[in-house]
Amino acid sequence: MAFDDAIAHVTAILKEYGFGIITEIDVKDTLKKKIDADFRPYRILGACNPLFAHKALLTDNKAGVMMPCNVIVQQHDDEKVEITIINPDAAAQGLNNKALEDFACEVTKSLRQVYRKI
Repeated sequence: MAFDDAIAHVTAILKEYGFGIITEIDVKDTLKKKIDADFRPYRILGACNPLFAHKALLTDNKAGVMMPCNVIVQQHDDEKVEITIINPDAAAQGLNNKALEDFACEVTKSLRQVYRKI
C-alpha cells in the first residue's frame, strides 16, 4: 500500500483499539528543514490510549518515559512500506517496577492485536 494510505490505515486500526495519535513527526520533512538532508518517507506516530496511560502513571510516576507508544511507518527505496510498533514490555523493564511490567503486558497484547490487524 502507498505510504499515505498506510498512515491512514494504521491510524484507523489504532483508533479501533482505543489509541489516538497525539504526536506525529515527519522525519523526512524535519531533516530537510533542519539540515537540508533528503530522506525517504518516514513518520513516527505517537499513539496513546488514555485509559492505559492513566493506569500506567498511577502505577509508576515515571511511566511517562514510555509514552506515547511509538509506531513507525517508513517507505524503503524499493517503495515497500514497513510498520514497526514499540514493545511496551521491553520499555517497562527499564523502570524496574514489577507492577508496571505486569501492566505493560496488557498494553503489549493490545498492540499485538493492532499489528496483526494491520
